[in-house]
Amino acid sequence: MRALIVDDFQSATFRTAEIPRPEPTANQVLVRIKASGVNPLDSKIRTGKAPHAKPVLPAVLGTDLAGVIEAVGQDVTTFKVGDEVYGLTGGVGGLQGSLAEFAAVDPDLLAKKPTHFSMREAAALPLVFLTAWEGLVDRANVRDGQKVLVLGGSGGVGHIAVQIAKAHGATVFATASAAKHDMVQQLGAMPIDYRTTSIEQIVQTFTDGRGFDVVYDTVGGSTLDDAFKAVCNYGHVVSSYGWGQHNLMPLSRKSATYSGVFVLLPLLTGKGRAHHGEILRQATQLAEANQLRPVVDPRHFILDTALSAHEAVEQGTAVSKIVIDL
Repeated sequence: MRALIVDDFQSATFRTAEIPRPEPTANQVLVRIKASGVNPLDSKIRTGKAPHAKPVLPAVLGTDLAGVIEAVGQDVTTFKVGDEVYGLTGGVGGLQGSLAEFAAVDPDLLAKKPTHFSMREAAALPLVFLTAWEGLVDRANVRDGQKVLVLGGSGGVGHIAVQIAKAHGATVFATASAAKHDMVQQLGAMPIDYRTTSIEQIVQTFTDGRGFDVVYDTVGGSTLDDAFKAVCNYGHVVSSYGWGQHNLMPLSRKSATYSGVFVLLPLLTGKGRAHHGEILRQATQLAEANQLRPVVDPRHFILDTALSAHEAVEQGTAVSKIVIDL
């Protein structure tokens, strides 16, 4: 089968190669890949900036996939040949990624694709939906009547977090650049221009100084510090970028809670994979109830132009999510 290989982090380029098509074990399924979602993580792995993903070189990268079940291991009962599926399935920890024509995949990591979604839309969803859901639902228990602030509401994780919070009955606010306000509003959040509005002004204007019940930081750094300032007493801060040095005093003085999200753990440890499949089934239900839709960049990339897709993510020109078609 045709695949893209990364041989070293210094050149950080893709090499096109013909490699053996994987054979599924008794507990795997073989997926014919139709689309591969691109996340900032993917480009960081390619350039050697994501040691936490434990890549093993040479590597086939690509974390998200959507495709069709081509073959089923003898012990697999959850899927059949011909099922259209999607999931966060590889590209880290020595697991083959989705920049290839086929992948042998743990079926626990998969869910059936929403029936009305294209393969491109399905491939755009797994990592960002899992990250948003683990923070908002698994950790913060987002619910009806709460006020939720999403910091970075137009990005990959952010624009999905907005939709999950809204689907759970919360009133949602989201920071974004002025150019992205229409998109954020269409997704169901009150857009806030982070360039012209301080976090103190946001808290005063939208919560009368009380603070937000849940704050989801998708940016990290000083934005996570802002999240600690924005949360209410006994509230909950979630971050998918909590990797820096931070002062916990603003959080602690409010008896608030912090949760970090590291969505790769089930892939890297082998534990908790079935829960990822369960979460994606929730995504399918929300999508089929017209409560969820990823925003996909209109540009079409293929394996031959995958490096350009990565560069678009690195340069910040992507409209929420970029997808590579196979």
